[in-house]
Amino acid sequence: MNELISIGTVSPLRQRLIDDMTMRRFSPETQRNYLRDVGRFATWLGRSPHTASTEDIRRFQIEQQQAGVPAPTMNSIVAALRFFFTHTLDRPDLARKLVRTAHARKIPVVLTMAEMKRLLDATRCLKHQAALSVAYGAGLRVAEVSALKVSDVDSKRKLLRIERGKGGRYRNAMLPEGLLLLLRDWWRAGRQQGVLLPDGWLFPGQNARVPISTRQLYRVVVEAAEAADITKRVGPHTLRHSFATHLLEDGVDIRVIQALLGHAKLGTTAFYTQVATKTMRAVTSPLDRLALAPPHGEPPDG
Repeated sequence: MNELISIGTVSPLRQRLIDDMTMRRFSPETQRNYLRDVGRFATWLGRSPHTASTEDIRRFQIEQQQAGVPAPTMNSIVAALRFFFTHTLDRPDLARKLVRTAHARKIPVVLTMAEMKRLLDATRCLKHQAALSVAYGAGLRVAEVSALKVSDVDSKRKLLRIERGKGGRYRNAMLPEGLLLLLRDWWRAGRQQGVLLPDGWLFPGQNARVPISTRQLYRVVVEAAEAADITKRVGPHTLRHSFATHLLEDGVDIRVIQALLGHAKLGTTAFYTQVATKTMRAVTSPLDRLALAPPHGEPPDG
């Protein structure tokens, strides 16, 4: 049986991959994705991936492309395999043969301020409203919202500590006054319900010992959008997109937004300039400065 994806006991190779990711503080979601993607390659290969050759890497990518695997999915697989070959197998020669697929990035869906308020007002309970308000009010990724603990709320410094951001990076997120008041309301309600523990998750799941799942948060957003009569296709990341876009439209410096979002590259943040319509409307076109005179002569035919 394949050494990486054997069932029953954790194989040494799989455990080594897990240890390598844990050592670098990869989030549980990233670890699950990497295990899935490396397992996908191992299943295609039909034998342990430590026996793979450069020709195997080449054929795998060609066949995945021919099978119509979307570019974002293929790039996720490439990221997982690069890590696996470079760190777990110490085979950088294989990692160098992996090719990312170029693709046009879609302009993200962004809610207006009015739509954002309707969506948050349409949530069914205080816990859900608080969770979505954190995603929007602090610009967090859905996995970051799920992983928040009560101890991550720093009310004195008005900060949220993000201990397991993308790539395992630590950072501080903003905690505005309105969001802090809402979290205090949720703290009181959660304590009364017996689901919030001082050392526990800020947004527990059905079992208070485990956090709310990212899948559940996705359903909460979709249901709230439907209840608010929002026809745009939205998900948890829409709230983060809206946070960044609204800050940009309010004149916040793009490098400040980059830090708040936890982006490693400024170019990733700069993408929001394409959807900041309020900012575009505030720009004066050079044509407006020409003060063109009305045309003279015969009117055009037709």
